[in-house]
Amino acid sequence: MGFENVKAQMRKGVLEFCILSILSKGDAYTSDILNQLKESQLIVVEGTIYPLLSRQKNMGLLSYRWEESTQGPPRKYYALTEKGNEVLRELEVSWKELVDAVNSIQKK
Repeated sequence: MGFENVKAQMRKGVLEFCILSILSKGDAYTSDILNQLKESQLIVVEGTIYPLLSRQKNMGLLSYRWEESTQGPPRKYYALTEKGNEVLRELEVSWKELVDAVNSIQKK
């Protein structure tokens, strides 16, 4: 069971990074974010993504706006804030350093 927890924690951190990366390309509705993650083979359910989006919003990394929909209730669109952009840039550097370090270890 411990191994599954390790995988879940790794995945959670990567998902937060991926959400910021997706939103750096433009505002998105939750299902748009889920679809992009799914297309990249990161299968995530709504029950997982909503707490992540809420936490990132509460940290000031995201903002949102409501838009009327022709196919049902209004939709909440998320956008990256300036702070979110700054954090994303820092995460990109950290990600590269981490990948390089892991690749180095695996080659030894």
